[in-house]
Parts: sequence; C-alpha cells; structure tokens
Amino acid sequence: MSTVTERQAQDSLELIDVELIGDSTDCVLRMHLGASKRNDIDAKTLITISHLEMLLAEDLGADDDDAVRGMYRQAYRLLELANRPTSESTTFAAFFYLRDVANLTRRLLWVYAGKAGTDVR
Repeated sequence: MSTVTERQAQDSLELIDVELIGDSTDCVLRMHLGASKRNDIDAKTLITISHLEMLLAEDLGADDDDAVRGMYRQAYRLLELANRPTSESTTFAAFFYLRDVANLTRRLLWVYAGKAGTDVR
C-alpha cells in the first residue's frame, strides 16, 4: 500500500515527457555551428531552458547525491541571466551556451528517468 506522499511523488514523475525532452536534446546536440542560424539557436535555447527548469523542479535526490547536487549547481549557474547570451553575443557563444544547457538537461533527464523507471533513448 502506498502513501499519499508516495503517490504524489510518482504522479510528479509522470508529468515530464521523457521522450520529448530526449528528442529535443538529441536535436540540439546534432546541430552544427556552421549550419545553424542564430534565430534557430535562440528558439531552441528557450525550449531547452524550459526543459531544464522542469527537471530542476523535480526531486532528483540532490540532498543525497553529490553528483546530482553538482548538476543542480551547474544548472543554476547556466540559468543566471548574467550568464545567458544576449542579442549582442556572438552566434558562437549562443551556440555553445545552447549545447551546455542541452548536455546538462540530458544528464538530469537520465537521473529523472532512472527514478521514474523509464528509458532515455
């Protein structure tokens, strides 16, 4: 018999679309700088940030796992407005910021999927 808290935690784990985030991060990580337009980079950055923020809202065990806690610190550092690319940033800087966000999102997705008992492609 599960408790209300356990059911709420399980319901929370089911709210995130693992396949969607996996596909989204795969798409970003397959991008090439020379073949990417700045407006595409900026659009994918907003989407990837939203995925990262969703994962950060979940209890992924940061209290008990130093590696997960480190990923949370990296994520909060990346998400600080001062660290985000602006319209004056080079395409190069925007592209690699996007890749950093996608890589970290992907790593947190693996943690999330492990807790939810689902697979990440």
